[in-house]
Amino acid sequence: MIAADHSAYSYLTAYQTLVTSLPGRDLPWLQQLRGEALQAFAERGFPGVGEEDWRYTALSVLNKTVFAPVTAQQVDLDWLNSYRLDDAACAVLVNGRFSSALSVLNGWDGVTVSALSELLADNPAVVETMLGQAVTSCEHNLVAFNNAWFADGVVVRVVANAQIDKPLQILHVVTDAQALAVTRNLFVVNDHADIEIIETYIGINEAYFTAAINEVLLGCNADLTLSKVQLEGGKAQHFGGTYVRQAPDSRFAHHNFALGGLLARSDIHSDLAQASECTLNGLFVASGRQHLDNHTRINHAKPHGISREFYKGVLDQRARGVFQGRVIVAEHAQHTDSEMNNRNLLLSSDAEVDTKPQLEIYADDVKCSHGVTVGQLEDKSVFYLQSRGVDEATARNILTFAFANEMVDKVENAELKSLLLKELLVRFPAMSL
Repeated sequence: MIAADHSAYSYLTAYQTLVTSLPGRDLPWLQQLRGEALQAFAERGFPGVGEEDWRYTALSVLNKTVFAPVTAQQVDLDWLNSYRLDDAACAVLVNGRFSSALSVLNGWDGVTVSALSELLADNPAVVETMLGQAVTSCEHNLVAFNNAWFADGVVVRVVANAQIDKPLQILHVVTDAQALAVTRNLFVVNDHADIEIIETYIGINEAYFTAAINEVLLGCNADLTLSKVQLEGGKAQHFGGTYVRQAPDSRFAHHNFALGGLLARSDIHSDLAQASECTLNGLFVASGRQHLDNHTRINHAKPHGISREFYKGVLDQRARGVFQGRVIVAEHAQHTDSEMNNRNLLLSSDAEVDTKPQLEIYADDVKCSHGVTVGQLEDKSVFYLQSRGVDEATARNILTFAFANEMVDKVENAELKSLLLKELLVRFPAMSL
């Protein structure tokens, strides 16, 4: 294999030592998948700005630094517990590896939660039926990287007709500088089942790299609400991809909150079958030199699908935000109903947002629309609050908070909403008054 660049070569060299510790070494089908992914990564390296879907996001740190897996799992429990949701079961991954000691998964009927590494050892045939069904290495090279490097993850299987009234939180924690945490989660929600899953990403304020992919398989009339709260450390690099395959009449709702990390990218892609529904809500808030990239794709492959997408961005100082939303309506996907909206608020003349909503429509009997706005706080709104005794800084924070809080209000889970409000108040401190 010939590496595309120095960074790829360095990772490939390190991989020869790492591969012996990865799960599934005795599974031919998994070794084939890893080998093909490794070959793809060797040929192209990390995605670059020359690729259309990555034109706004340069992975310069990954091209200069070789992050490495860390096996130590010493965690500050007070810090960890401050991010647990009281009303949820909790699966914890530390530095990319499942921790049974820190997880709380007792007392569930109708749902099985397993560590991917353990399931590969105990029942690999189950994993084989799920892995690679919603995304393949050809999506882009960070998916190929994940295929080759993943060390663990969480597998969630919900039996048909089960209505799970208790949410599952998957808490990703990174505790070491220069750590590489590569995880693969598999969520299977069978026919007529219903569950809520909440991903939370936290880490120390040092440089590290998280690369996490979710594959979601929804059965007929299945219902999944999946939320992601990205609160990575201030020097972290983050890539998170969620790839969904929806059966007829299924419903998928995703709430994406990107608040942390120095550079973070989220991919949310869903393929809809007949009469499927997909709702994507997102909020990204960045300051300093943060770079937050959001890439969504909704593929209406069959008739009567419904999709709603609403993303907001708040950028301050020299931060940069990216929103690329793409809706595809196939030739035979008649009676599709799709709406996309992206609104962005710039709090500084140095802040920047790149927004690119796209509609690709190949059917003629559809109802589709999209809209985008980029602006600043209105002076008259600030003046209105000042005229009622509020100082200018507080007035701006009140208006900014109100703009962002619209997305928090779309979350129904009270514990999650409380966590999000707490994080927003940290970013707009005058509101604590």
